[in-house]
Amino acid sequence: MQDLSKSTKIALFVLAGAFLLVLPVFAAHFGQGWVRIMALSLLYVLLALGLNIVVGYAGLLDLGYVAFYAVGAYIYALLASPQLTENIAWIKAAFPHGLHTPIWIIMPLGACAAGLAGVILGTPTLKLRGDYLAIVTLGFGEIIRVFMNNLEYPINITNGPQGIDDIDPIRIGSLDFSKPLHVLGITLPEVTLYYYLFLALVIISVVICLRLADSRIGRAWMAIREDETAAKAMGLNTRNLKLLAFGMGATFGGVSGTMFASFQQFVSPESFTLMESVMIVAMVVLGGIGHIPGVILGAVLLSALPEVLRYVASPLQDLTGGRLDAGILRQLLVALAMIGVMLLRPKGLWPTPERRKAAPQPIEAE
Repeated sequence: MQDLSKSTKIALFVLAGAFLLVLPVFAAHFGQGWVRIMALSLLYVLLALGLNIVVGYAGLLDLGYVAFYAVGAYIYALLASPQLTENIAWIKAAFPHGLHTPIWIIMPLGACAAGLAGVILGTPTLKLRGDYLAIVTLGFGEIIRVFMNNLEYPINITNGPQGIDDIDPIRIGSLDFSKPLHVLGITLPEVTLYYYLFLALVIISVVICLRLADSRIGRAWMAIREDETAAKAMGLNTRNLKLLAFGMGATFGGVSGTMFASFQQFVSPESFTLMESVMIVAMVVLGGIGHIPGVILGAVLLSALPEVLRYVASPLQDLTGGRLDAGILRQLLVALAMIGVMLLRPKGLWPTPERRKAAPQPIEAE
């Protein structure tokens, strides 16, 4: 890509944009399930881009990233469902018709709440590195999940393991994402509308990440990633920069969580398990740490591949008379694919291009 001319790059971006715009319309001919898979893949791309700020730019291993995802999802669920008005008397008295908070209020709240959670996580972990940092962040993710699972007593706030349902879909003006949209004789189903919304958020996130990578803050994060001691010796405030990385990455998770809750219209602690965090980290590592195109590729593959393999696992299960569980077989196929890729491409499928210095030319003897 670096060797291509500017006009060629623009042409490629235009073609890619046109392809992504018509892709759900084409996929809808094979069933809305395929469009749903693509929409969820875009959500995971958004999550992977956020984690890439923490892991790829700042070099901080975070195994509890799904906690910020959960914070954003529950913020949306509580502010756009009857859950609080049905269980807390004073909220019901203040909002007798229920809480139906608009998306332009919930999304900033979810992003800010997740960003604050990221700073809270980052503060006690400033002096930790490597495995110790991974263990602490893993524990934080599990604490949030258990907290949401048990916050139904003495006041039922999260409805515990039963989760929160009857969540409002996104409404932007007269556009209701729970109803099909008719444009120029074309009917766009609800899932297609969510696809376009997620695509717009991914594009905005990619622009933000690209600008961050080339900014002074991004260069400082990368200096910390390479050698924190040297970065501190050069006068960088590593404490504030690491907290900023945790907070910035967490905001992406919060926005993704709000979108997930509106898309599913149901949230429960089971959606935010440790395996979700591991999968998001695997997306970043598999695609190429610190490289935005690689992160996007890894997120799309690992989020869509298990669903696509569902069509492979079910026939294999039928051939064995049901002795093979389709879900376990699907996980096995994904694991084998990941192992093969990591053996053949240890730096990821699309790693950052290495800038190699030209080797010094030998001096010829006279």
